[in-house]
Amino acid sequence: MSHDLFLAARRAMTRAYAPYSKFPVGAALRTTDGQVFAGANIEVASYPEGWCAETTMLGHYIMAGGGEIAEIAVVAERMDRITPCGGCRQRLAEFSRPETKLYLCDQAGVVETVTMGDMLPFGFAGEMLK
Repeated sequence: MSHDLFLAARRAMTRAYAPYSKFPVGAALRTTDGQVFAGANIEVASYPEGWCAETTMLGHYIMAGGGEIAEIAVVAERMDRITPCGGCRQRLAEFSRPETKLYLCDQAGVVETVTMGDMLPFGFAGEMLK
């Protein structure tokens, strides 16, 4: 199932708006009930403002009602095995679990599978604010 999630991320990447960095990125997640949400990075003229592919993807996911995230895929046109940036790691950790699978991809498919816990072992947790 990871390959179809990679394909969704790659399709999203083709819609990236990255005229300044020329670094298109796509991301896709699947919930445990099978819903897939994707996003691409979107830049604006006040670079580096804008948002990452993971942020766009999470926006679609939240607006559709959310759910438990089972797996996530990330792909970049110009970098194999890309990982989410630090801010996106925190955003993803907010809505996933440490054991949620994260697929790192090249242009052909998944090249490595890690977990969100691997990516952000000491993430800031919302319960700390209560």
